[in-house]
Amino acid sequence: MSVTIGGTMDRTDGVAKVTGKAQYGVDHVEAGMAHAAVVRSPVPAGRLVGVDVGAARRMPEVVGVVTAADQPDSYGGWVLQDQRILASDQVRYEGEPIAIVVAETRAAAIAAAAAVRVEIEEWEAVTMAKAVAGEGHVIHPDWQSYVPTFGVDHPRWGNCACEVRAEPDGVDEAFARAAHVVEDTFTANRQYQAYLEPKAATASYADGRYILHTATQYPFNVRERVAQLMGVRLSDVRVVGKTIGGGFGAKLDGWVEPLAALAARVTGRTVQVRLSRAEDILTCPMRENATMTIRTALDDEGRMIGRQFTCEMDNGAYSGEMPWLASLPLTVIGAVYKLHGPMRAVCRLWYTNTPPTGAFRGVNGVYLYMAQEQHMDHIADTLGVDRREYRLRHLFEDGDASRTGQVLEQAGILRQAFDRLEERAPWQEILDNLGPNQGVGIAAAVWMTNPLPGEVTIKMSEDGTASLVTAANDNGSGAVSMGLTQIVASTLGLSEGDVRASMPDTDISGYDGGSQGSRTTAIVGTAALEASTKVREQLLATAAGLLEAHVDDIELVDGQARVKGSPSATVPLGQVAAAATFTGGAVTATSSYATPPVPFDAGCATGALFTTMCTPTYHVHLAVVEVDDVTGNVDVVRYVVVQDAGKVISPVGARGQVQGGIAQGIGYSLYESQRIGDDARLVERSLESYRLPLAVDIPDVEVVFLENPDPQTGLGAKGIGEAPIVLSAAAISTAVRHATGRTFNAIPITPEDVMFALQEAEEVR
Repeated sequence: MSVTIGGTMDRTDGVAKVTGKAQYGVDHVEAGMAHAAVVRSPVPAGRLVGVDVGAARRMPEVVGVVTAADQPDSYGGWVLQDQRILASDQVRYEGEPIAIVVAETRAAAIAAAAAVRVEIEEWEAVTMAKAVAGEGHVIHPDWQSYVPTFGVDHPRWGNCACEVRAEPDGVDEAFARAAHVVEDTFTANRQYQAYLEPKAATASYADGRYILHTATQYPFNVRERVAQLMGVRLSDVRVVGKTIGGGFGAKLDGWVEPLAALAARVTGRTVQVRLSRAEDILTCPMRENATMTIRTALDDEGRMIGRQFTCEMDNGAYSGEMPWLASLPLTVIGAVYKLHGPMRAVCRLWYTNTPPTGAFRGVNGVYLYMAQEQHMDHIADTLGVDRREYRLRHLFEDGDASRTGQVLEQAGILRQAFDRLEERAPWQEILDNLGPNQGVGIAAAVWMTNPLPGEVTIKMSEDGTASLVTAANDNGSGAVSMGLTQIVASTLGLSEGDVRASMPDTDISGYDGGSQGSRTTAIVGTAALEASTKVREQLLATAAGLLEAHVDDIELVDGQARVKGSPSATVPLGQVAAAATFTGGAVTATSSYATPPVPFDAGCATGALFTTMCTPTYHVHLAVVEVDDVTGNVDVVRYVVVQDAGKVISPVGARGQVQGGIAQGIGYSLYESQRIGDDARLVERSLESYRLPLAVDIPDVEVVFLENPDPQTGLGAKGIGEAPIVLSAAAISTAVRHATGRTFNAIPITPEDVMFALQEAEEVR
């Protein structure tokens, strides 16, 4: 039976995954392949005095040892080129690569790496607190020489890697005439992506080209990073994607791939770099730690007439994509609730002697919305009004503009979402029926769909099946194995299993912006629809000739071309494709799509690199929690999501993404915390100490999808997978605040935090 949009469909990669046949990055094996182990800095900061590799070179099975002297004099970086493959003059974080040992076996490489002697003159490490205070050494003395990758520089100096500043007139005047001023400061720790498969990559070098097999979310980005760091052309690097054992943002950039490429070039062997879990945790680009202060001026009617906002973000030792993310607070803090006055905003990104930070599902929006929503509760409590009602009074409406000047044409969906939530979970009814130590929280958000371009080629085989060739992939979301294949199958009248998607290959596929920001179904799906529509037209034209009917009278159903109203007048699509191939040529088509640029106010801020939310989506979440007043544990007993999805292509996959996002959000809100010590070292260094939520900690999430099709994408689809996590900390923290009567200014909210808050409340009483 033909696949339909909005119907159920099995994942095309499901059987391979459950039977163990799927090839992940770590599974790639080549004849004669050698293995690498990385020698890493044992300290967060210091001058690299010397590296003695003599003993390692003499050990059994060792193929070679690579040091900084072997690497090109090249720098790389997603936004700012501030990083080399191996440390040369100084080390900037614990775990920074210093040397690579290559051996015939992984065990031999690990043993030889332990024999490398590294001499470091250790310095006092710079944490974010020290960087903000202007204390400590400058981590990048040559910061002025670093080249912006895209030719657009941003304000930076010393240990400040990026500053975004909005300084409109009238802020001080608004506070001077305020009837009330509400102020809060919030902090958030790092969050580890905790995917199943630690990073791994295999590289070979021959005829001036690097070939890498890796489980990456963004093959073209890895290609660029390897080319930058190795000092070669983009076309000299080929990246072949593998099944991804999870990524959630941590596998978007080149991390192990440049190490493998350098080792392959120096040794002349195919080399695999495979991280242990301990290495992965130590070096992973986690969600950054941050500190935020929000101060709002209110008039005597409770309207917000002015705001001051600051956000200090930990960049780690190198920049990656973080300079972009330093711009996002400006949009998030001013895009849901109307501010009837100016907002002064300062967002700074700080170099520290810690592992580089990076993308994690929902990026910094998760803690930004937590801060905004707790602040909204604080305002409502100050005014003595209902929290939900206060939000409704200030909601954006269609045509309202964000602080960056972007007009949100569909912002009225926010009110629609509140109304649908009220149908599913009536606010007053929940308040009236809360049990002892229970609380309810509510939160709203605007979120984006990543706009980067994507390309798809559809080829019909002479057996009637279709091949989907694209560099798009998914890190477990099903965006390709369900979303794209469902679009193609429904357009061509094919049955389940008749569309096969290729693995990404930068030599074969057109450019794709990677598995990030919920972009695949909306962006690449639009290209897939356009390409498969062109293929459909070719099939209809050929079938019309075979069936001696007008092309308008032909339909494609269940793998057949048939004359409408004449079930017996049919021909298999395989026969149609074969006829086309041997007459006019193979049935194939290629299409690309990228979201058109969004107008904004170019003068909204200095240093802003990320100014708009493309294909915005609108969301409201509600959480009910129960606090154990003996242990301090918080249990999420009910969670409701109302999500703007544009058009739901695969309902099962969409609901799975929402459930997974909330699970990760509950972890971030209540359990997971990667702390940075005063010595700039990670505190939690294993999955044993870094607590992840268990299945018993996750409720059955109630999901309500709102279908408000986007007018620009092919089927009206918008991003789905990233948005669910964005409001989890906001909804849960406001619910815990309601249950305890205490504000929790740090994420995660640990049992210890709850017990201290309850004790303080008891002392006050």
